[in-house]
Amino acid sequence: MPSRNILVINCGSSSIKFALVNEEQPDFILSGLAERLASPEAVLHWQHNGEKDSLLLQGGDHRTALQHLLPLVQNATGGQLHGIGHRVVHGGEHFTAACRIDTVSLLAIRATSPLAPLHNPANLQGIEAALKLFPELPQVAVFDTAFHQSLPEHAYRYAVPEQLYREHGVRRYGFHGTSHRYVSQRAAEMAGVPYAASSWLSAHLGNGCSTCAIVDGQSRDTSMGLTPLEGLVMGTRSGDVDPNLHGHLARTLGWSLEQIDAMLNKDSGLLGLSGLSNDMRSLEQAREQGHAGATLAIEVFCYRLAKSLAAMSCALPQLDGLIFTGGIGENSPLIRSKTVEHLKLFNLTLDAQANARCIRGVAGAIGAEGHPRVLVVPTNEERQIALDTLALLTA
Repeated sequence: MPSRNILVINCGSSSIKFALVNEEQPDFILSGLAERLASPEAVLHWQHNGEKDSLLLQGGDHRTALQHLLPLVQNATGGQLHGIGHRVVHGGEHFTAACRIDTVSLLAIRATSPLAPLHNPANLQGIEAALKLFPELPQVAVFDTAFHQSLPEHAYRYAVPEQLYREHGVRRYGFHGTSHRYVSQRAAEMAGVPYAASSWLSAHLGNGCSTCAIVDGQSRDTSMGLTPLEGLVMGTRSGDVDPNLHGHLARTLGWSLEQIDAMLNKDSGLLGLSGLSNDMRSLEQAREQGHAGATLAIEVFCYRLAKSLAAMSCALPQLDGLIFTGGIGENSPLIRSKTVEHLKLFNLTLDAQANARCIRGVAGAIGAEGHPRVLVVPTNEERQIALDTLALLTA
């Protein structure tokens, strides 16, 4: 049987990230980004066989972008496209795994939108456009939250009145589940241990950041909560703050809920601490030049990350290894080193040369000999979404 091709789509409110995945090829056949959709500057960028190209869409929306993507996909696959996998951020408690998209699942995704008002409506836009353009193809939704539905109740419940959970779904859901699942599986393969009998700490570090405790292939705790704002310091998100900060700012500064929400999500994190940038590469360069804000942002980022990893260890019966992944986790020896320095009680120590070597997609073990395992594992959420899609197509 010939190998199968899956188109993976990740829709934002004004963008579509896409990748064409072949089940037997490690690299994407085709990948790209449509951005600034529904504006005069709308544009489609793609890469195929090492060559890059762009097309202006001038006011084009999600459906327009997918219409222009269709011939690119047909050309790259010779017309052999077997399914479409959609990233959906929030599945609530309804979805514990990927699902085939049909009328019932669409209604359930729409019903979950209040839990992710910035993400799920955009994900739905992409799904509905793809259903109209590819009506004959099987399509699958893969949820960021699904992997974390194995959290025990004592890990996912907030200490708030029960009716908020029972009637309004107020609980911890967690995100980045597709990434944490993919890298923990890869880590077990790299270490030569059975995934179904192993325990990992995983740190997904990018503009959004989260940690996860994975036991026997299941998520047991994670740092993000009801929304992706809870937990670690991120690019522009604050992570954990005093829950009464909202009340304090409303009383003392007269800020509205909308102002406070925007500040915590868009003006905080590395950007807010440094006063300079939300990009870790820029902050590391500024730190080398003595920039106090950049230095502080990096120190806070690493300390809070280490605290979170230490907290996640409460869910582990043993530690088979610590995983770094995501744009920062895969490319910053400095962040990995400074974080591990805070975890002395775990006897973690890095091999400086191995740590320096693991950048730009290079995976490997970076722990010093005789110490617990530390791995850099490049994530590949698109491939995991494609694999989940294929699994449902053959079920």
